[in-house]
Amino acid sequence: MARRLAILGAVLALAAAGYMLIGARGNWGFVLPFRAAKLAALLLVGAGLAVATVMFQTITANRILTPSLMGYDALYVLVLTALVHGLGASGYAALPPALLFALNLAAMSALGLLLFALLARLARGDLVRLVLTGIVLGLLIRAGTTFLQRMIDPSAFQMVQGISYARFTQVEPSLLGLAALAILPALALAWTLRHRLDVISLGRDAAAGLGEPPARLERAALALICVLVAAATALVGPLASGSLGPTSFFGLIAAAFAHAITPHARHAVLMPCAALTGALILVGGQTLMERVLALATPLTVVIEFVGGVTFLILLLKRRSA
Repeated sequence: MARRLAILGAVLALAAAGYMLIGARGNWGFVLPFRAAKLAALLLVGAGLAVATVMFQTITANRILTPSLMGYDALYVLVLTALVHGLGASGYAALPPALLFALNLAAMSALGLLLFALLARLARGDLVRLVLTGIVLGLLIRAGTTFLQRMIDPSAFQMVQGISYARFTQVEPSLLGLAALAILPALALAWTLRHRLDVISLGRDAAAGLGEPPARLERAALALICVLVAAATALVGPLASGSLGPTSFFGLIAAAFAHAITPHARHAVLMPCAALTGALILVGGQTLMERVLALATPLTVVIEFVGGVTFLILLLKRRSA
């Protein structure tokens, strides 16, 4: 396992070097710091969302569920729309980026915990009911967002549309430090839960029999998931192309590839592998989109296509098992 992780890390390092150096011309004192900011955002978002998805799949005991598929990313667009509706386009644009990041992080974390707590209460341990409830709540959130968007003027609506999707080419450097202060400690705390996640992956009854209260661990994991996803989304926006609304398959792809690369049940291996895989997908994909295809298509469109295929494969494998 250590060898596979080392190879994955080496490939990520090569992809990062390619992103920094391929096509670099002109004043390197400007080009390299400019690219370094975007590279840092790609690494933070990729690692944060991948680890959050692995933890979410562990506590829900399902390999096809992600926070995004359960309606979490829709909260980001709802918060943005509510801010633009309440403050107006000019008032929203006048907000300092750090304050806006903090508002998004706090609102999404609080609403995310409320959303997942409501899902758990309504589903009552039934996996099918959990999925259906998540889909319905996601639709309700999107319906509320659409209602608010119809009440704002066209210029404000255009602003909401422009900030509702991932913006890796327009990363705000001043927000990287804030995002790192949220994502890196959350990743460190997630690492401390690795052995407890191994226990709960055996099942709730087995975990309780081994002295690990499932409810307490699930609350701790959900809090970290909300912080990771909220910080990553507040930094660059949701990784959605728009055809499915604010829903992204990125976490599903990263977790599925991590399981394929290292088919190991231990989270001490799975979480680092997922973090490296998620970062590699974003860094390698963005390098290809920017340096080879000249941004002919957004990376989110490719992620959505590959994620849809991955979702279908996992679903069919689950039915045939």
